[in-house]
Amino acid sequence: MSTLYPFSALRPALSLARSVAAPPYDVIDTSEARALVATGEASYLHVSRPEVGLPAGVDEHDDAVYAEGARALARLVAEGALVADAEPSLYVYAQTMGAHRQLGVVGCVSVDEYDRDVIKKHEKTRRNKEDDRTRHIDELGAHDEPVFLTYRADAEIDAVVARITSSSASPDFVTADGVRHEVWVAPPDARDALVAAFASRVPSLYVADGHHRSAAASRVHAKRRGAPGEHGVFLAVLFPDDQLQILAYNRLVRDSRGRTQAELRAALSATFELVPAEAPAPPRAGTFGLFIENAWWLATPRQPPPVDPVGALDCSVCQEMILSAVFGIDDPRVDERVDFVGGIRGAAELERRVREEGWSLAIHLYPTSVAQLLTVSDAGLLMPPKSTWFEPKLRSGLFVHRF
Repeated sequence: MSTLYPFSALRPALSLARSVAAPPYDVIDTSEARALVATGEASYLHVSRPEVGLPAGVDEHDDAVYAEGARALARLVAEGALVADAEPSLYVYAQTMGAHRQLGVVGCVSVDEYDRDVIKKHEKTRRNKEDDRTRHIDELGAHDEPVFLTYRADAEIDAVVARITSSSASPDFVTADGVRHEVWVAPPDARDALVAAFASRVPSLYVADGHHRSAAASRVHAKRRGAPGEHGVFLAVLFPDDQLQILAYNRLVRDSRGRTQAELRAALSATFELVPAEAPAPPRAGTFGLFIENAWWLATPRQPPPVDPVGALDCSVCQEMILSAVFGIDDPRVDERVDFVGGIRGAAELERRVREEGWSLAIHLYPTSVAQLLTVSDAGLLMPPKSTWFEPKLRSGLFVHRF
């Protein structure tokens, strides 16, 4: 069963919540982060993207960058932009994006349960990204961005969350991307009810987004084992599986063999039936939108995919039948001939990058389902990299867990 730990969060001062809250560190690059902090507001990007506080051109993995992150966190606390709650609590964090709304319980979860696969994974991590997050968390002495977890929805937990959210949220604000963010502190009786419900009714948690942060939390705990502090747990937001929204995670591919667009389309036609597409997004699982020869094509495999949980995934079919078979890309985690584009950016972004950056092909996938994620995780298997793009993204800076 799953252990949920209340904690004394660092949270933004109410009047500063909107300006402190920031996109996750891994969905924007350094130049985008610098543009966002140019207003001089107390943005949490000074902690999560600390290179923004140093001269342009600094390597984001330089020792000075990690030290700057720790200074920025201490500065936000000293200035009163982040304030520690007096008592250990759990929280509810709601996000509303258009018609979609999701409510997650914010607390800490067990590193030991992560290590024992009570908290299940579905993707491999990259060592260099693990190293970066491990160094960052260790230097901060804090988990500064929550891991996005899910669990199979439970009516008893839903009822407690509904009781907590029956009052007014604080803070309650809308970010520039149109997403509404609301936070509630669970009163002690509801806090205890949530701890008991997760312990008795939720056999497993699943990493939806944040594999590198959770792996880094495990490494930091191993490094600090025996030392004082709450490093045996890590910060998470836990959403029921029936509230999650997964968008496509699309691909851009560059051909290294110098083939023309017509030659590439012929190569793809050997394993796919290609017809002009009515829309860029594929209409159903098992089909793909391909942007080639300045037009969108609907691609349907000529042979059925494998029936195993991983092989049947559209992202697996894409990897085996397109990236590997046509382009020779066998390890997309390190091959620079492929890039990944979150579905939130839309088909127009894929078209723009093909035309302006010279990519040979754009691939619009059908989204992986939450049920597929749970099935693969329960089987102890792993999906190909970049299989899921969750929206809306958790806003950073609303909750910080210091050791």
